[in-house]
Amino acid sequence: MDIAVSGGQMILGLVIGIALLILLIMKTKIHAFPALIIAAATTGLIGGMPADSVVGSISSGFGGTLGSIGIIIGFGVMMGEIFEISGAAETMARTFIKTLGKKREELALALTGFVVSIPIFCDSGFVVLSPLVKAISKKTKKSVVSLGIALALGLVITHSLVPPTPGPVGVAGIFNVSVGSFLLWGIIMAIPMTLAGMAYGKWIGKRIYQIPTEDGEGWIRTEYQEPVFNFRSENDRIDLPSPLRAFAPILVPVVLILLNTIISTVGYEGAIVNVITFLGTPIIAVGIGLLVAIFGLTNKYSRQDTLEKMEQGIKSAGIIILVTGGGGALGMVLRDSGAGNYIAELIAKTSMPAILLPFIIASLVRLIQGSGTVAMITAASITAPIIATLNVDPVFAAIGASMGSLIFSYFNDSYFWVVNRMLGIKDAKDQIRVWSVTTTIAWGVGLVELLIVNAIFG
Repeated sequence: MDIAVSGGQMILGLVIGIALLILLIMKTKIHAFPALIIAAATTGLIGGMPADSVVGSISSGFGGTLGSIGIIIGFGVMMGEIFEISGAAETMARTFIKTLGKKREELALALTGFVVSIPIFCDSGFVVLSPLVKAISKKTKKSVVSLGIALALGLVITHSLVPPTPGPVGVAGIFNVSVGSFLLWGIIMAIPMTLAGMAYGKWIGKRIYQIPTEDGEGWIRTEYQEPVFNFRSENDRIDLPSPLRAFAPILVPVVLILLNTIISTVGYEGAIVNVITFLGTPIIAVGIGLLVAIFGLTNKYSRQDTLEKMEQGIKSAGIIILVTGGGGALGMVLRDSGAGNYIAELIAKTSMPAILLPFIIASLVRLIQGSGTVAMITAASITAPIIATLNVDPVFAAIGASMGSLIFSYFNDSYFWVVNRMLGIKDAKDQIRVWSVTTTIAWGVGLVELLIVNAIFG
């Protein structure tokens, strides 16, 4: 078989496999995890791989991807459950508000979401913190829309770009890039995206002006009125953990991972460096953060209650772990089939920047099936074998796959409903203006950032 026919067969396998993946997720009752495995097997068999090689690639891809990522995801969701029951997330929000002062409530909420979403899924984080949005709106008369957008945006952007949240960790594993490097660039590039979304939130909040009723059970939609900055702290809960205890489980692992990344970059050697390198390994660092959360935030709860909550978190992590492993399996089949190399040769002959490939695929998958995590992992699985043969920094490619997952959140995204329902937005047109447009603005800013950063540092 000549190379042209072989290449055509590889492309045919890839196209049919991806089309089947989209069909299974969108039109059937089959979950994303088995859909990824089915697509991987289909891609390999149609692409010309022997049957035993297909099975071997699926197994090695699944196991290799989850070798370390599964542990991090498990630790992270257990930590998230502790944050919810202890009130640590609320402490963070109140700390930011008090520190930043009046008239900066949106920034305070965005920062709260930015930090809280590192260990907590954005859906859960918004549900936990939305009462605070309501309380601030009631006190200041600021629209719940502008406040809610700030919080929701801070949560979802960190959830999409900053490890150790499951999606970015999965993408980093598939691209085989340093979690520390991903963390640094993710934080840097998330800031302009958040600020742009906040600016839009303030603008649309004046046009969709909604505040809670006095009893807090309903909503009032009126013409815009100027806020009154009388938010006070006299009703602070006395049972909340201190800011030090609340922030420590997040800050400790982040600092350890960053120290490890810096030391590895500089190239220092020695016993102390070896210790820091060990502690800064993402698995160990997040594990330490979990221990800090357990011993620092669960003093009011019994051993049994604490264990039950952490096990509850593991149940929610199971799906993400399986989907991540399934993405790794699909990626390995693409590597072993040779389709990645063949497509890379074709792309190298075009004028399209290769850095855009993971971004575009993630955007398309997100629009089709709604889940940001599935979109970024699918894009990473498809493009990692291709990017590996092109002159592209895999860290920026990984961030591109993550950024693409933010495009136009709408009816097929569970977070779309969480945000709009918790803010009392019922009209479909208003729901799109409140959240779909916001995420698309962040997505657009991310695209510009990606091109600039890749041009300078790529």
